[in-house]
Amino acid sequence: MTSILSNLETRRENFGDTFEFYAPGLKSWQTSEWKPKNAKRFLPVSVTGSACALNCDHCQTKVLSSMISVRMGENLFDVAKQLQERGSEGLLVSGGSMRNGAVPLERHLRYVRRIKDELGMTVIAHSGVVTPRLAASLADSGVDGVMLDIIGADETISEVYHLPLTTRDFDDALGLLSSTGLRIIPHIIAGLHYGRFLGEYEALDMIKRHGIETLIIVVLTPLVSTPMENVAPPSVEEVAGLFAAARTELPKARINLGCARPMGEMKVHLDQAAIDIGLNGIAYPADGSISYAASRGFSPKLYEWCCSMSWAGDAGAGLTEVSLA
Repeated sequence: MTSILSNLETRRENFGDTFEFYAPGLKSWQTSEWKPKNAKRFLPVSVTGSACALNCDHCQTKVLSSMISVRMGENLFDVAKQLQERGSEGLLVSGGSMRNGAVPLERHLRYVRRIKDELGMTVIAHSGVVTPRLAASLADSGVDGVMLDIIGADETISEVYHLPLTTRDFDDALGLLSSTGLRIIPHIIAGLHYGRFLGEYEALDMIKRHGIETLIIVVLTPLVSTPMENVAPPSVEEVAGLFAAARTELPKARINLGCARPMGEMKVHLDQAAIDIGLNGIAYPADGSISYAASRGFSPKLYEWCCSMSWAGDAGAGLTEVSLA
């Protein structure tokens, strides 16, 4: 493994000294360093409500329950218009998975161009494991980007996601999306296999083969009333090792530490590792992380958007001026 210093040099050579922090409206959040000005700027929408055919062991639909639902009789454009009237400028369109691992987005994608053209909103889709038909529909819709989790172990696909698929299906999904020219933002969930590493580095290898420009790493966060409620998440050292490998293997890709990760001291240490090792950004930073980045020679920038939108830059991306004591 390359040294931390080498990773930082690589990061600065390719991206300069800006470090990006993100706070989308996925939950109510603020710290002593940052209180977002518009918590509704970027919001998550579920096209299935709280329903999911998989009921994965790490989630059990808990994540879906906090999203805004497209209810019976509504369409995605109507929901987007209502949210825009409340201050939203962008949507994450997601939902529960079907038994083939895909999110049932197709009948909703017809509204994406209207949402973009008439409302001027950004639309990111969470697709799951796409079929050729869904990949083509996503490309035709005009979505700004597509997110999906990449799993690198067959055991995790079967035992955690309860899917009758293999890692080949996830690799094929990346290939299908890549072939359409879509902007792809894959996620790796560190410790997804009941808190232990299994397949994370294989997932990284898959992602590397497809020329990805942005990678999001998140960390298993045990949720109450799920089979993983009492599971210990992976150690900071293990996750930091994945950070370092990702920075080495993808020197020109933007790599962000995403929303999901354990709270408390572990969150503080994960954030500091992400900064020290040379990642590009952090979502919902722990209190003190912005100042820590500044102390390490970085110029912090704060965005009220999803960290999957690191490609957007300052233009219309909810930039908040930094004022550190």
